[in-house]
Amino acid sequence: MKLIITCEHGGNKIPTPYLHLFKANKELLETHRGFDLGALDVFEYLKPISNYSKSSTTSRLLIELNRSLQNSQLFSEYSKTLNLSKKEHIIKANYLPYRNDIELIISNFISKGETVLHLSIHSFTPTLNGIKRDCDIGLLYDPKICSEKQVSVGLKSQIKTGNPQLRVRFNYPYLGKSDGFTTHLRRKFKQNYIGIEIEINQKHSKSNQMNVVLKSALLAAIKNVIINLQQ
Repeated sequence: MKLIITCEHGGNKIPTPYLHLFKANKELLETHRGFDLGALDVFEYLKPISNYSKSSTTSRLLIELNRSLQNSQLFSEYSKTLNLSKKEHIIKANYLPYRNDIELIISNFISKGETVLHLSIHSFTPTLNGIKRDCDIGLLYDPKICSEKQVSVGLKSQIKTGNPQLRVRFNYPYLGKSDGFTTHLRRKFKQNYIGIEIEINQKHSKSNQMNVVLKSALLAAIKNVIINLQQ
């Protein structure tokens, strides 16, 4: 079992050539629309137990690394105004290097007979469109894939055992089978790949740092699940 940990929305950086796009909306970059608050902190906390890790700190408002190239949300309402040449440059400079590096590592591990557990770390805003999201940690997976369900059930059980106060839900606040990086990787690697998105409620984040109790709970749960899988 090889553990890969990634974070697609770790920061809100905008490369200098594109800063003008956000001149009138700089404050938006600091919100949940600009990046996943606290996600990079969780990523850094979990990284030591991984066999490979990679994160991005380029804002999703420039290009959305967790969407396919064909998705209409690949570029935000701010960056989609760019001409085709500039969009292609952003894809080649930001999108493809990130995703291709991770794909290559997964491919190398699987080619050696390893099973890859890929945990993609995200966070979500506590309230969206006036609706409160009743969840602390969401585990997103494809219900049709037994190994992903098994890992998700194990993670929830381990988290709840040590921290019963945490509300852990499956495929919430998003569906694990929706367009995303793990969805793409499942299609490419039909064997020996387990892709889970971990979504954490941003109410646990303060100054872009997640609550240490929650981070510790995740760390312990992941360790125990991997031990159980290897037995």
